[in-house]
Amino acid sequence: MSDDDIPKIKKLKYIKLIPVFIIFVILVIIVISLIPGRDSDSSWLMSCFSPKTPEISFDELSLDIGRSKMFEYNDGVFAAVGTLGLRVLNANGREILGDSFSTRMINPAIRGSAGNFITFDIGGTAVRVFNSTQITSSLETDGVIVSASINQDGWFCIVTQEGGNTRGTVRIYDSSGVARYRVHKETGFILSAELSHDNNTFAILNYTEHSSRISFYHGVDTDKDEPDHIFDFTGGLIIDIMFLPNGDLLVFSTNSVFLVETSGEGKMLYSFHDKHLNAYTFDKDLIALHLYDYGVGHQGRLVTFDTDGTILGELAVDREVLSISAADKTLIVLKSDGIHFTVRTLKISQ
Repeated sequence: MSDDDIPKIKKLKYIKLIPVFIIFVILVIIVISLIPGRDSDSSWLMSCFSPKTPEISFDELSLDIGRSKMFEYNDGVFAAVGTLGLRVLNANGREILGDSFSTRMINPAIRGSAGNFITFDIGGTAVRVFNSTQITSSLETDGVIVSASINQDGWFCIVTQEGGNTRGTVRIYDSSGVARYRVHKETGFILSAELSHDNNTFAILNYTEHSSRISFYHGVDTDKDEPDHIFDFTGGLIIDIMFLPNGDLLVFSTNSVFLVETSGEGKMLYSFHDKHLNAYTFDKDLIALHLYDYGVGHQGRLVTFDTDGTILGELAVDREVLSISAADKTLIVLKSDGIHFTVRTLKISQ
């Protein structure tokens, strides 16, 4: 065998290996195609060649919905509203619903519960109710809107000022947008109204000359002029109310957090007369407050506790806190130096 024949023999061996290599590649492709991808209905291989949904952050979010943008993250769905319309994004940042307002909202606001949302124009008349798939109600109110709320079943309350001698009107709507009940108040200005999880009881928060008053009405389908019971609070100013699943009402005031039970009795959970309330949040059984020390810059503390009043954690802070929110037993704190995540006991999450 001459030296010239050696390269020919090596080339022949390589040619014989080509079918084996092709079979190996085919097997590898088949195995890779069986690996799950980003979406439940696609494989990893298909995901590599499909357009990737870019990750978004709050700072990068830019939606063509006009000015005065407001945001609400609820039940894995991100909803945004502005003066010109609304957009809903899924967990991957992909738009799944959009709507443009026929009449511009001047002061848009939004509330959410269990994937249901209501957006409304404070001082205006426009209301939109929606979920992640559709606009369920679109209406114009008779008077100017003060506030609105929605519960987990999609029932909603709208508070309006309609002129005359009334100090406010509350209308309760079912999930189809049908008005089911209406209450007028002639004493004390109405700030807000909340409907219970079972759609049977609603509470009205209004301000009288001497107190913050919560009026309870049991039976949305009944016709009654007077509430079933009244809770007057003279120890401060109530700023927010919300129903718990058991029917008790969680109340936030300027110096305390407490429960008003279905019987109308109050139960103190946490008092902070020596602090200034900057922000608060609630999710399931987690209540969180950010409190500033009076006259000491941004020095203060975060406090978490449950609906029994048991303190879960306390943490001193010395920076400006812009907002706090709770989800899945995690507290999200937006400070002047960035976003921080902590568990309910206020220990840093890993």
